This record gives sequence, structure tokens and C-alpha cells, in this order.
Amino acid sequence: MRSFTDLSERELLALAISSEEEDGRIYADFADGLRENYPASAQVFVDMAAEESEHRRRLIDLYTSKFGDHIPLIRRHDVRGWVQRRPVWQLRPLGINVVRRQARQMEQDAARFYQQAATRTSDAAIRKLLGDLAAAEAEHETAAARIEAARLPENVRAGEDDSAQRRFVLQIIQPGLVGLMDGSVSTLAPVFAAAFATHNPWNAFLVGIAASVGAGISMGFAEALADDGKLSGRGAPLLRGLVCGLMTFGGGIGHTLPYLIPNFYTATVIACVVVVIELLTIAWIQWRYMDTPPVAAAAKVMLGGGLVLAAGVLIGSS
Repeated sequence: MRSFTDLSERELLALAISSEEEDGRIYADFADGLRENYPASAQVFVDMAAEESEHRRRLIDLYTSKFGDHIPLIRRHDVRGWVQRRPVWQLRPLGINVVRRQARQMEQDAARFYQQAATRTSDAAIRKLLGDLAAAEAEHETAAARIEAARLPENVRAGEDDSAQRRFVLQIIQPGLVGLMDGSVSTLAPVFAAAFATHNPWNAFLVGIAASVGAGISMGFAEALADDGKLSGRGAPLLRGLVCGLMTFGGGIGHTLPYLIPNFYTATVIACVVVVIELLTIAWIQWRYMDTPPVAAAAKVMLGGGLVLAAGVLIGSS
């Protein structure tokens, strides 16, 4: 990799051209990935891709007027210290707001980089070139805001945001909540039954690990095989199954880990505290994302968890 400050004016222009081309393709990828669920935002990125294409054309005209027709291939990853872009496949599953933020950040990063680079050279021509590029990137950001305001009036943007929230609840929160409830509640009986039957924390820990792993695998497969997500809008089965399985395991392992403590009574007290925290977390998620009244959510979760806990203690003590 070469240092940015070692690039000639010709190479700087070539780098700017390839960067504009890459950014335009990223915006086009954003538009393609958002078109089905967020058509208005998709059109914003179509327009932004067109803006990048126009800026690239202006840079090419400047380059050919100064250096001729051949433009050397210099890309971001060839230059040390240049602003790197996250791959689109890492952004699209994260939701509309992440994509919007990334688009704004792309323009800000490029403008800042040009401004900083301009201060590190004493060549007047290079300083002017870098200053012009910084101004162009700042213009891009203004243009992006103008396009977004035209394409996304408040009511349209609010509708897309609501849609994104519903998708997040369907695809992440619901399977995660189901898993957390199953892991936190269903494993209580075997863990505390083993603990009170043997008064041996290690035995309770082994039972808890087995119950958590088994429940996690079972719930993960059950969620993934429940439906393909196309009609229900619940998203990719693999993602839902993974979320559900991990949350099931997490719910069970929380009150299992205290039994690594050798003292039975200390471990049991801490495990009970963890159970209360788990149940309150479930109640909070129900209130935050499912619009369940907080008192009702807490009461139902505590009642169910208390009954299962009591059953495990009674069975283990008998």
C-alpha cells in the first residue's frame, strides 16, 4: 500500500474517480436492497447514485484535460489511510436507519479526509485540488439531504420507519422473546429439582447446562421450521431460529452459572436473584415492544416463573 501523501496530482484524481464510481455503485446496491420494502428510500439512493455519476463525469473531464485519456486504476484499499467503506452485505440486513446513517457518513468521511490531506502538503496545486474535492464532497452531502427531503416527506418517512420497527419486532424481538421465556422458565424446574434433591451445586450445574443446550437446540429448530417467513413477513428462518436458540440458551444458563459456586445455599440465593432479573427482563421486553401493560406483564411472568420454580423445589425436596 502507498501513502496518500506520496500520490501525485494525477494519481489523486484517478483515486477520486474510482472512489466516486464505488460510492455510486454502493448507493445503487442500497436502492436495490431497499426497493421491495422501502420504495421511497430506494428512490433516494437511485438519485444519489446519479449525483455520484455526475461528479465522476466532471472529475474525468478534468483528468483528461490535464493528463490524457488513460486513467490508472487506483482504489481505496491501495492507499494507506484512505477512508474504507463497509461492505453492503453487512449493512442491508441491519435496517433502513443504518443504511441512511451510512450514506451520510460516507459523504462526511470523504470530505474530512480531503480536508485533512490538504493540510499535509505544501504543493499549491495539490492543495487546491484537495480543497476542491472536499467542497465537492460537502456538496454531495447537501445534495443528499435535498434529495431525501424531496423524496421522503415526513409522512412517507414515518410510514417506512413504522414498517422497519414492525419488521424488527417480527424478525428479532418475537423469536428472541419466545426463546428467552422458554429458556428462563422451562429450565427452572430441572435445575432447582436437581439442586434440592442432591444439595450438590455441581450436579445442578450439569443439569442446567444440559437443559439449556437441549432447549436451545430444540427451540432453534422449532422456530426455523415454523414457517419460511414469506407470507408472515417474519424474515429468514435461519436468522429467527438462531436468535430463538441463542436466547433460549441464554435464558437457561443465567440461573445455572451460580451453581459453579461450591456453597449450595449461596449458589441458590444468587440463582434466585438471577431468576427474578430474567423474569423482569421478559416483562420489560413485553412492555417495550408488545405494548403489554407493565404491571400485567410483570405479574404474569412472575406468576408463571414462580409456579415452575416452586414445582422444581418441591420435586427436588420430596
